[in-house]
Amino acid sequence: MANAMLHQTVGTLQHLSNSGIHCEVGSNSVRLFPKGLKVEVGFSKRGTYISGEKKFSVIEASASQTSVVDPILSPSNNNTPESRKKSNEAALILIRHGESLWNEKNLFTGCVDVPLTKKGVEEAIEAGKRISNIPVDMIYTSALIRAQMTAMLAMTQHRRRKVPIIMHNESEQARTWSQIYSEDTLKQSIPVIAAWQLNERMYGELQGLNKQETADRFGKEKVHEWRRSYDIPPPNGESLEMCAQRAVAYFKDNIEPQLVSGKNVMIAAHGNSLRSIIMYLDKLTSQEVISLELSTGIPMLYIFKGGKFIRRGSPVAPTEAGVYAYTRRLAQYRQKLDEMLH
Repeated sequence: MANAMLHQTVGTLQHLSNSGIHCEVGSNSVRLFPKGLKVEVGFSKRGTYISGEKKFSVIEASASQTSVVDPILSPSNNNTPESRKKSNEAALILIRHGESLWNEKNLFTGCVDVPLTKKGVEEAIEAGKRISNIPVDMIYTSALIRAQMTAMLAMTQHRRRKVPIIMHNESEQARTWSQIYSEDTLKQSIPVIAAWQLNERMYGELQGLNKQETADRFGKEKVHEWRRSYDIPPPNGESLEMCAQRAVAYFKDNIEPQLVSGKNVMIAAHGNSLRSIIMYLDKLTSQEVISLELSTGIPMLYIFKGGKFIRRGSPVAPTEAGVYAYTRRLAQYRQKLDEMLH
């Protein structure tokens, strides 16, 4: 347990003579008790939990929570911080949600919380098949159900068979009631963080309107300007620039540090929030990003290494072998999955 948490945690570690290991991560702290299999998670606003319970691991839902390391990715030998730093490489998977009920009806959706259609469910499952051999340690989604459904359905196809679990931080009670008390269960879980900053662009007074009827009413050129310009918002809505400000800031502050620490991350979100993030990853101009199109349910793969993001396209394009040929680590992960499952 100690090795697992050490591998996944970025912070300051201190050995305690009688009480295991104490780890500080920013304003949070984790205390590990190897013999009793007890984990204390403390938050600065509340102090550190004190407990003498044994035989359980208590893990609270927290946006800063880190997942237990996958043993497939963490060989027991040569697992020092220095060796990890030298070999740090992480996969970043981006998936636009599958077709929603309002996509089907040709309505402006924006931040209205609409579920997937049957086709959208199938797209999410197909996306999961395409990433089934790529490691996933953490999942980020928007606060909207269509993105969360996409993430959850995709993970049902992953060969590692870990269970995605949504972290609840909306209240003290939600955090307390969503604790995990099993070491084994924790090892087979993936934390899912839902963040409104990854929501679709807010379309203001266009939300719920039929796209064709709106074009007939206001004119094609005006509607095209609202939809495809970078800095012109629809009435009382967000421009792509405004959406990018919140989405990219969240990515830099919360997701990129996970990649730097070596965690493999999947983001299931929306056309405009993902375009914004891709603009940052690929260093696109405002003119280049407005012409960027993302298909629903088609994963995009990036490799983060040496402080750089390298785009690999979809994990099945042009060929799966071509994707895995780029990084030895991903090829080794798939080989170990094959060995474990056969």
